Amino acid sequence: METLTRITFERQYRTPQSEGYHVLAAEARLGHLDLHFTHSSVYATLVLETTLPEEHVLDLIERIDESLVLSAEVERDDLLVTVFQGKQSGFYSDDYLDERMRRRARAEGER
Repeated sequence: METLTRITFERQYRTPQSEGYHVLAAEARLGHLDLHFTHSSVYATLVLETTLPEEHVLDLIERIDESLVLSAEVERDDLLVTVFQGKQSGFYSDDYLDERMRRRARAEGER
């Protein structure tokens, strides 16, 4: 599959123990990756927004290891990856939830 030839990782956040990335194939979003670094292992959660054959998932995990995990220069005994394949159903923040509560309060006040 050619879409896996141009994979890029766009960092969304970084903390001392974790990083989050959008996974892009060419210009299209392929999914999201969360990495959590412990003192002996790296845990990854990969959420793909499309179904990929296992061979391509394994290729993607190798790229994650080579491009992100090894370059983080943290000692690790193992890379443990959980993969989900599905679609994003929403993104919610405190601002969104606060606005929703304000709208609800206004609607109830108008009754």
